[in-house]
Amino acid sequence: MSKFCNRLLPIFLSSFILAISSSAFSQSAYPTKTIRLIAPVSAGGGLDNIARAVAERLSKNLGQSVIVDNLSGGGGAIAAITTAKANPDGYTLMIAYVGTHGTNPAVRKLNYDAIKDFTPIGMIGATPNVLIVNPQVPAKTLGEFIAYVKKNPSKLSYGSSGPGTLTHLSMEEFKMATGIFMVHIPYRGIAPAFTDLIGGQTDAMFPGLFAAMPYITTNRVRPLAVTGVKRSPADPSIPTFTELGYPGFEGQQWYGIAGPANMPPAVVAKLNTELNKVLSSPEFADKMSAEALTVLPMNPQQFATYIKDDIARWSKVAKDRHIEIE
Repeated sequence: MSKFCNRLLPIFLSSFILAISSSAFSQSAYPTKTIRLIAPVSAGGGLDNIARAVAERLSKNLGQSVIVDNLSGGGGAIAAITTAKANPDGYTLMIAYVGTHGTNPAVRKLNYDAIKDFTPIGMIGATPNVLIVNPQVPAKTLGEFIAYVKKNPSKLSYGSSGPGTLTHLSMEEFKMATGIFMVHIPYRGIAPAFTDLIGGQTDAMFPGLFAAMPYITTNRVRPLAVTGVKRSPADPSIPTFTELGYPGFEGQQWYGIAGPANMPPAVVAKLNTELNKVLSSPEFADKMSAEALTVLPMNPQQFATYIKDDIARWSKVAKDRHIEIE
């Protein structure tokens, strides 16, 4: 028996070494075929535009096609589940964003784990949220608005794009920090919420700056403050909450790239390197500024930490405000 094993040992070793070599070669040669980049929204709109801009430039950098596949539904859950269940070989990726990997995990029972079921690859960028009011509201500054709401308890309302969304949680965070009260009016999407704000049916809203810019530039709404650590280049005239005396308002509408859990480290490193090359291009940064988005290159570990911190932020708001969506 021992002689038989001695004869087989070299064969087993050769096969093992060949398997390792083949795996290493396949990872170093990555990619060798088309990459699918899932966008968790329908075609058109800000997230889809970002996905296509990134895909176009990644295709050039990687020497392989990166095709955007729009999978909307379930608030991004369908796209997230599809990605989580895919082969972790680097050929199925998704645009992870604050909905799929921030607010939804904080308020909903999901069929995926936003941390355990994914491999963070890198951040693309973020646009701040902005507190806006109807121009008929007699408040020109954040301080004046807070004072006005306190003098008129329960008389003002704010719209959101739906329960548990970033527009909802951001305003609830603001209400906690300032001790004010406004009635929440949820809508089925951001468009009808803007319609009623402009029409005076609601008084305030907390959307992403990109979505609000067309209304700000035409004076149909009045901006009071933006989230983030510094003013947005999209409109530097709008002060941050921090400089107005309300630190900690750093939640943003962010976008990044993630894949299924357990992707090969070499593939993750290559994707992160090529993504950050895209972000370092002045031409790409200029294009994203048109979306009111600031590029935020990160390594995979930094992006993983960002996701965990964002979920923790909105989970605390949801718990403190007793927000849970079935």
